[in-house]
Amino acid sequence: MNSFTFIPATKEQAKARIALTGPTGSGKTYTALVIGTGVGDRIALIDTEHGSASKYADEFAFDTLPLTTFEPPALVEALAVAAHEGYDVVIVDSLSHFWSGSGGMLEQVDNAAKRVAGGNTFAGWREARPLERAMIDALLAYPGHLIATMRTKTEYVVEADERGRKVPRKVGLKPEQREGIEYEFDIVGDLDHDNTLVISKSRAKPLSGLVVRKPDAAFAEAVLDWLDAGKPTPSASDYLTTATAPHTTYEELRGLYEEVRRHNLLAAAVLDPAGGSTTLGELIVRRGTEAKKETAKASGQRGEAA
Repeated sequence: MNSFTFIPATKEQAKARIALTGPTGSGKTYTALVIGTGVGDRIALIDTEHGSASKYADEFAFDTLPLTTFEPPALVEALAVAAHEGYDVVIVDSLSHFWSGSGGMLEQVDNAAKRVAGGNTFAGWREARPLERAMIDALLAYPGHLIATMRTKTEYVVEADERGRKVPRKVGLKPEQREGIEYEFDIVGDLDHDNTLVISKSRAKPLSGLVVRKPDAAFAEAVLDWLDAGKPTPSASDYLTTATAPHTTYEELRGLYEEVRRHNLLAAAVLDPAGGSTTLGELIVRRGTEAKKETAKASGQRGEAA
């Protein structure tokens, strides 16, 4: 007998999963703050750009966490803290540093290759890949809205201007991240040096293929309208409250684990009651083990009393 059961599909309310790509100077940080302000109230910005986002503090209200090294577990822990603090929106500016910056994935692979594989890069990837997967899963499972910026490599092309003169123009190429990273997000927008946003990938049908010059609050409102269309669902924070309640039983925790799994939130980064960073799935399993022991102990005491 198989254990698979198909259920009717329903449109559920969602949290933003947006990637903004573009060359340096295309307005990625500013656009992320415009969108973030439009979809949520409290904004946390994980700053990898030497405090550059704070230049916009006179226009937007947000809290910032400056980082100088970019190990993937550091981003997971930062997301856990942001979730614990209840931020509606997290902006990672930029995610590219967790790929090619100090301590990022490329460095992790290089270190792993030297440490365990005698310089074999393939084996280094096998060793380091789980760190990247845990980071991506934590991003996608954040209980609020998530906006990530990514640098694109740039080159210059020569084009004719309106007078027919040949002039150089800076264009962006692929994001500085692993191949295919854009497929992890619901909305991907490519920005050019004129701060024109082209939606290159979207699960939001009304936004697909949209071209927006200098995205503003109206664009953020269109994103929010799409996110809010559907059935309300619990967030990772709601499930965490249930998992850590003192009287939640083992059977309830088993059911909770399955519900969290169905909503793809097992990898959500959270803080446990002691303040340590973990995942929602790991916490539920740990609480389940504790509840099972408590039940067995209580049964034994009743047996002795009888």
